[in-house]
Amino acid sequence: MKKVVLILTAVVFIACKKEASVDYAIITGEIANKPIGEVTINSLDRSFTKPLLFSKDGTFKDTLNTDTNTYVLYDGTNPVFIHVEPGNQLDITYDAQDFSNSLVISGKGSEVSNYLILKRKNEQDAFGNSADIYTLNEGDFKAKINDLKKTNEDLLENTKGLSDDYIVKEKRDLHYFYLTRLIDYEEAHKYFTRNEAFSVSDDFLNELNDFDYSNEEDYKFSSNYKRIVSDYFTKQSIELTKNEAIEKDLAFVKSVSTLDNEVIKNGLLFSFANFNMSYSKDIDAFYNAFMASSTDEANNEIVTEKYTKLTAVAKGRPSPKFVDYENIKGGTTSLDDLKGKYVYIDVWATWCGPCRAEIPSLKAIEEQYHDKNIEFVSISIDKAADHDKWKSMVVNEVLGGVQLFADNDWNSSFVKDYQINGIPRFILIDSDGNIVDSNAPRPSSPELMNLFNELSI
Repeated sequence: MKKVVLILTAVVFIACKKEASVDYAIITGEIANKPIGEVTINSLDRSFTKPLLFSKDGTFKDTLNTDTNTYVLYDGTNPVFIHVEPGNQLDITYDAQDFSNSLVISGKGSEVSNYLILKRKNEQDAFGNSADIYTLNEGDFKAKINDLKKTNEDLLENTKGLSDDYIVKEKRDLHYFYLTRLIDYEEAHKYFTRNEAFSVSDDFLNELNDFDYSNEEDYKFSSNYKRIVSDYFTKQSIELTKNEAIEKDLAFVKSVSTLDNEVIKNGLLFSFANFNMSYSKDIDAFYNAFMASSTDEANNEIVTEKYTKLTAVAKGRPSPKFVDYENIKGGTTSLDDLKGKYVYIDVWATWCGPCRAEIPSLKAIEEQYHDKNIEFVSISIDKAADHDKWKSMVVNEVLGGVQLFADNDWNSSFVKDYQINGIPRFILIDSDGNIVDSNAPRPSSPELMNLFNELSI
């Protein structure tokens, strides 16, 4: 009888072991000619990002949370879009110097990721030249993106190894991609045709009539659906700002708070806070409004931590410091070297279009204030691999002021201390090293001159 009990116990143990669920995916791989600097793995909205750790032999291995389905592996130049589900084991290899021809994704569950590669190629082929696409008239533009939608639907249907559930969801995502391009069309057409008076026909966005902004499944699965929902509430908040004369960030919280779906409401609030709280004119008011609306405790903890860090760079506080940043003129420069003068800092990168658009205005102001008690400092957060591009641009564009190269791009402590998530970012520090404005006006804004005049610079 004792032997029978032991055997039954073993059977039960084995059965339980077989039924144990796996809630993560494993990724491995190798990158030939890997660029200098970090390779990161990121969620599509960049709310999650972490560096991949490489072994001495140049390979990497990591686990991914499958609550997030789509990730982007990024080496600073090449993005690899991967889809993960519980139990997947993906192996990713490519040559960074011949990315498009060498990328191979294999292993359990690789079918979706390989589909995504081909889908992205179709999108790049169709939208390779944005000016050519967005200058089309409304009818031709719709026909063009509808053709792309059909091409990718055919690709989806003909890709082997995809689950029925994925195909159903992905078809909806292809439609959402189509709708996001319709939403983009008016502003893009204005930009590329330089016709600011242009507006789309009244029925151009009819396909968004009766759109369901509370589909939790699609919010979790589709970045395009998430974009449509976010765009809708952003427009709602703009109207609220006009009608109630409140700040845009508070208006966004107020408009999103009307959502009944807690997952979507909390997701929108968190994404907005994560990327916009550092720009808030009244961070206390924004934080309190967020906390009153958000019911996700994990999100609230993250935003509270961010809020605490941001209050450390409030007006009048001692500024975080950069130390021994490379100076284009030779040697290094630290913030302490500039004490005794106001310091207007431009955090930028050579690849940033809006940053480059500010250069003429910045040059003009530098010239106007060249003999005043202020230093103009430009800190590049280009990756180390783009160091020579930075030097060339500073020389070729005859950039003035103090031109510095940050020690670790986005991960530099100065950038992190100021919670900088987007550039260009401008900071004004007084002659004692204290913060005047951690979100100072851009050079192109008349508000900057007003600020300088108020300070009698």
